[in-house]
Amino acid sequence: MKLHRRSKNNKKPIIRQVLDLIPSQIFRNSVRKFQTDKWCHKYKTYDQLVALTFGQLGKCYTLSDISCGLSISSTFLVDLGLKQNPAKSTMSDGNRQRDYRVFEDIYYQLINHYRRTLTDTRDRQVIEEVKNETIKLIDSSTVSLCLNLFDWAKFRTAKGGLKIHTVWDDTLGLPDYINITEAKTHDSKGLENQVFSKGTIIVEDRAYFDFELISRRCKAKNIFVTRIKSNILYESIEELDLPEEKDQDILKDELIKFTSKEAKKAGLEDTVFRLVTVYKADENKVIRIISNQLDWQARTIADLYKKRWDIEIFFKLMKQNLQIKTFLGTSENAVKSQIFVAMIVFLLLELIRRVYCKAKTAFSNFCEKVRICLLHYLSFGYLCSINGKVQKVKRPPGKTLFDVDKFSAQTDLFSS
Repeated sequence: MKLHRRSKNNKKPIIRQVLDLIPSQIFRNSVRKFQTDKWCHKYKTYDQLVALTFGQLGKCYTLSDISCGLSISSTFLVDLGLKQNPAKSTMSDGNRQRDYRVFEDIYYQLINHYRRTLTDTRDRQVIEEVKNETIKLIDSSTVSLCLNLFDWAKFRTAKGGLKIHTVWDDTLGLPDYINITEAKTHDSKGLENQVFSKGTIIVEDRAYFDFELISRRCKAKNIFVTRIKSNILYESIEELDLPEEKDQDILKDELIKFTSKEAKKAGLEDTVFRLVTVYKADENKVIRIISNQLDWQARTIADLYKKRWDIEIFFKLMKQNLQIKTFLGTSENAVKSQIFVAMIVFLLLELIRRVYCKAKTAFSNFCEKVRICLLHYLSFGYLCSINGKVQKVKRPPGKTLFDVDKFSAQTDLFSS
């Protein structure tokens, strides 16, 4: 699929162009796999995808907002590929009944389809010693819910919530696996498979520290970098030399062995690990980072753990710019459908931003551009070139703004 287009104008609105980045074959494969259009005559999977995508990009808080926004004109509906705007009750039924896994499957297929394009164009911080290695960042984020409405998402006695467990691919710059559970699920139990292919570097927080998991990863020849818990027993075998004139934030680099009963039970009592102690000036605290890699520089281990900030930024961007805190339905299926459509939208926006934006553009700023121009018939190239600079009109143009931006053809856009 060709992504580049130089023209300012386009015959399709921005939202339709975003949706068209989903190859039809991928969409059909997912629909066929989960049979989500079976016995469905009007509100099909594509209609639901359009409605939820409009809700994400337009920051709609209710189903009524989506229905109203899509009903501005029949011409606009045609340009979106719809036969009619969905009613509130129809969308509610679709969110509750249509299997959310169809959107999950579309997301994973899009990851594979655009992997090369996303990887080649991403400007990311590279750690020289591990620049060619596969790095996975693991973390989770909790979303609070009202237990009276979301009774399936039990968390505490009077509080509900869900937890989004995420595996972030550092080279891709996107999550390549997501699992949604009740908020009470512990981080270390949130992923079905926490052991990866040989040589994979896994970076995670101390919530994932578990001797049995460490043992399995060592056997699979995974390399892990994580914080050690404060109550873990160990003995220091050797303290390694540190550079004298650089890396002043690294306080100690040593080789250790675990001595606790849990470590012995997991068969790790004779395994040597690396423990790097780092001072974090921004938080004025000392952290201890454990790894089974004994040959890297201490700086590499410290920088790898620092990469966890990338996945924290991702959660922040999702919650600030897309709809994963306010839900359009209360059923588990509706909530998961909305989250995975949000993931599809995030991926597509990142694809456009990385391909078309020549200047460095923050995701939040780009997301606002898309939101403002959502109904405009502009090309992606022109959208990304909008910079907000003051423009003075020297004389009234011969044509109206609507003529210039292809709105004149939409005669009923504002009249119907």
